Amino acid sequence: MPSQYLYTMFTFEAEQEVYDINGVKIGGQPGEHPTVMVGSIFYKGDSLLEDPKTGEFDEEGAREAIRMVEETSEKTGNPAMLDVIGDTPEALIKHVDFVAEETDIPIFMDGPTPNIRSKAAKHVGEIGIQDQIIYNSIESSTKEVDTEIEAIQNAGIDAAVLLSIDTKNLTLQGRFDALDKNLEVAEEAGISKPIVDPAVIDIPDSGFAAKAIHEIKDRYGIPAGCSPHNEVIRWEMEDPLSPDTKKLRQAVANSVIVHLGADFNLYGTIHSAPEMYSVVSQADAYVGYAAQMTERRRPSQDHPLYKIFRKGGN
Repeated sequence: MPSQYLYTMFTFEAEQEVYDINGVKIGGQPGEHPTVMVGSIFYKGDSLLEDPKTGEFDEEGAREAIRMVEETSEKTGNPAMLDVIGDTPEALIKHVDFVAEETDIPIFMDGPTPNIRSKAAKHVGEIGIQDQIIYNSIESSTKEVDTEIEAIQNAGIDAAVLLSIDTKNLTLQGRFDALDKNLEVAEEAGISKPIVDPAVIDIPDSGFAAKAIHEIKDRYGIPAGCSPHNEVIRWEMEDPLSPDTKKLRQAVANSVIVHLGADFNLYGTIHSAPEMYSVVSQADAYVGYAAQMTERRRPSQDHPLYKIFRKGGN
């Protein structure tokens, strides 16, 4: 019984896809590649954002935040991506353009509506940065899915987040059914690098989302992850937390998905990168060491296992 448990925890049955997105690898068996950390920037309420409608922002502050993420990524071994948000087409395009000029870090191009995302997709195709873009996100339930398919096709974007949840059926099967539909849409749109987000929508959801990620990777072999910080935000809205309690709960929520095989972690604001990378890199190191000891699977060269236990690695 114990050996079988270890096998199912540290080796997925399906052959695992590993994608290279603008130089960042995502996917694989547990312990093979470190969790990709995705920090949000230019979200509503971000101190950098000056005008959500036009997309005006503090350029120097944003530049410093991006450099901080790059340095933190280098220190821990966890690759970085940026969830670049815009509440209007103008804002999203402005934000994506700035980030693409500042860094090669892959960009989750994130707008709240299909119309906003589609217009931004058209723009990135025109200026030729589509290889740096991960379309965030494809939802088969949207009424404007045909518009998005055409925009993604024309732009030549080949990576996208598949937000795979059915709000009328929140079970694992409901998520599998939503993923099957999303995969059909993704294929039609020309997406060759789908990554799955089974969604965190309620306070105790991180554990269930982690189980969904584990099952999705075991069945489909597709890179998967989610946004554990959503849980703690909801929790704090209903019951204000002390700063220390909030940090501890964020740490648990963000680490549990790593232990069940998540490939990426939308950890929340870019400004919390030092704390969140510290949490996830330690979880990655534990998983990497366990996979090495039980499966003889050696982690990739820059894995946190080889970085964070060094003197000065914290």
